Amino acid sequence: MPVKQRRKLVDSRDDRLSLAGQCRLLNLHRSMYYYKPKGISAEDLHIMQVMDRMYIEDPTRGSRRFRRDLALKDIRVSREKVRRLMGIMCLKTIYPRPRTTISDPAAYKYPYLLRGLHVSRINQVWQIDISYVPMQRGFMYLVAIIDVQSRYLVGWSVSNTMDASWVVDCLKATVQTHGTPQIINSDQGSQFTGHEYIEYIKSLKTVKISMDGKGRATDNAYIERFFRSIKYEKLYLHEPKDGKELFELCKTYISFYNDQRGHSSIGDVPPTRVYRTAA
Repeated sequence: MPVKQRRKLVDSRDDRLSLAGQCRLLNLHRSMYYYKPKGISAEDLHIMQVMDRMYIEDPTRGSRRFRRDLALKDIRVSREKVRRLMGIMCLKTIYPRPRTTISDPAAYKYPYLLRGLHVSRINQVWQIDISYVPMQRGFMYLVAIIDVQSRYLVGWSVSNTMDASWVVDCLKATVQTHGTPQIINSDQGSQFTGHEYIEYIKSLKTVKISMDGKGRATDNAYIERFFRSIKYEKLYLHEPKDGKELFELCKTYISFYNDQRGHSSIGDVPPTRVYRTAA
C-alpha cells in the first residue's frame, strides 16, 4: 500500500492505540505521518500556467525548447525545473524522446492495439487520459474518457491529486452508465500501468487494454484534442477560482460538447446524436 494511503489510515483520535503503535502496525515511520508536503509556490504556478498554454499551442516542445521559449518570455528557469514541472503537469511531448509521463518501470506495458484498426461502432474503442488544469490559485486534474467512433465524452471527473483510485472510480462509473467497450486505450502513466487500474479492467473480462507507444501522444489523439478544445473554448476564457467552479465549468462545457458542438469528422453533428442513435 502506498505511503499516502497508509497515512490516511492513522486515526489521531483513537484512544486505544497510540500514534506510534498505529505507525508500527502500518510499517510507517512517524516522521512520514507528520510530514506536510510543501505547496507549490506562486512563481511555479505562474510558470505552469504559461507552460500549459505553450503545450496546447505546440505539444512537440521538450524540456530544452520549453526552457528556451520560457526565456523568450523573460522566465528563466533550469532544465531540471522544467522537467519537474512537466512531470507534475503530465505533459507528454510528441516525438521519440525520454518520456515525461511518470510510469512504473517495473510495470508491464500493454501493446498499442489501435494501429490499423477500423473503428466502426460506438463502445468499440474508448480513450482515457488526464490533463493538468490551471486555476486562479493553484491547479487540479481532469480525467476524461471519449468514445472514438462518436467523439462522445462518456465519462469525466476532476481531482486535486492523480490517485489511481480516482481514475478507476471514474472508469467504474462510466462502465455502469454506458456498459463496457471492446478496447480502452491510455498512455503509459503510472495511473494506467498500476495494479488497481489493470486489475479492474481485467475484471471486466471482455475489455482489452491498449497503451500508447513511447513518445507517441498522438496515439491517444481524440482525447488530447478534447483537452485542447475545453481549455481554449472554456477554461482559458473563464479561469476558475476553485474546484467547485472548475467542476461547473467542465460540466457546462462537456454538456455543450456532447449535445450541441458539431464535429466535421462525424458529419457536422453533435456526438450525442451519433452515440445515442447507435446505442
